[in-house]
Amino acid sequence: MTTTSTPSPTVDLRTISPRERHALVFSTFKALPPGGSMELINDHNPQPLRGQFESGLYGAFNWTPLEDGPEQWRVEIAKPADSQPAHGGSSCCGSCGG
Repeated sequence: MTTTSTPSPTVDLRTISPRERHALVFSTFKALPPGGSMELINDHNPQPLRGQFESGLYGAFNWTPLEDGPEQWRVEIAKPADSQPAHGGSSCCGSCGG
């Protein structure tokens, strides 16, 4: 029996305009299926982005540092398998435009 799994997207923010970065991350996260994950690569510590996740999606994501600078920061952001839709109503952070 073979199982087909969707590859985890990698979002490399180093080449993205700063004003478009957070919206791209949130839209990519929103598109993940429950149990899915994405890898984020950045040229600085993404702590402000983590704060946005915590304020808008508290408990609906897992944040795992993979590399902590000084040249690049890499983070795995995962959507728990039992997660419910995180956008709409009062749970939306507003960053993704959704």
